[in-house]
Amino acid sequence: MSHESAKSLLEQHKERHFTAGEIVRDIIIGVSDGLTVPFALAAGLSGANASSSIILTAGIAEVVAGAISMGLGGYLAAKSEADHYMRELKREEEEIIAVPDTEAAEIAEILSQYGIQPHEYAPVVNALRKNPQAWLDFMMKFELGLEKPDPRRALQSAFTIAIAYILGGFVPLIPYILIPIARKALVASVLATILALLIFGYAKGHFTGNRPFRSAFQTALIGAVASAAAFGLAKAVQG
Repeated sequence: MSHESAKSLLEQHKERHFTAGEIVRDIIIGVSDGLTVPFALAAGLSGANASSSIILTAGIAEVVAGAISMGLGGYLAAKSEADHYMRELKREEEEIIAVPDTEAAEIAEILSQYGIQPHEYAPVVNALRKNPQAWLDFMMKFELGLEKPDPRRALQSAFTIAIAYILGGFVPLIPYILIPIARKALVASVLATILALLIFGYAKGHFTGNRPFRSAFQTALIGAVASAAAFGLAKAVQG
């Protein structure tokens, strides 16, 4: 295999790996909140004897506001990561110019931590010193542990989280669209949402490497506790 072929394969693998991880993370954030928050709101309003139409209106308003808020949060988080990377990149670039011997010594120290002997890493250090861009990339990855962020990451994160929140948020609200009696709609909403939480929790456990069944149980339990607390609080306030 040629050097160019190997480089191409590695770049494709890295891109799939990191992009998939970030997208899965955003989906988990959006769906988990989308299933839980509107579910708890609908349960609380049902406990206050609100009608299905009122619960539906409030639920849709919450889903829209929540999607915007969560999406904006994802955008700002990704933007902050990108800004942090650029600040560190500029500082590292200045250090390479101002104190090249110190930075070269840091390369040697990093490589020695992997069990590489001085006579083995000396040519690597010299080669990097002749290539400032490669030197800079090496220091960012191995000294600071920072990967260059995708410039599209902030908008991608915002839209992914917002859409996932909307999809999750409408699961507990669908029964209130179909059933005009709030009490009956609540029962259907509980069943639909718990089932969705179990499925989502299982999928989350599968993709994150955790135990799928345990993840399913924990996710459903959190949603059930949140809705029960909201329903009980509404009953207590009303009574």
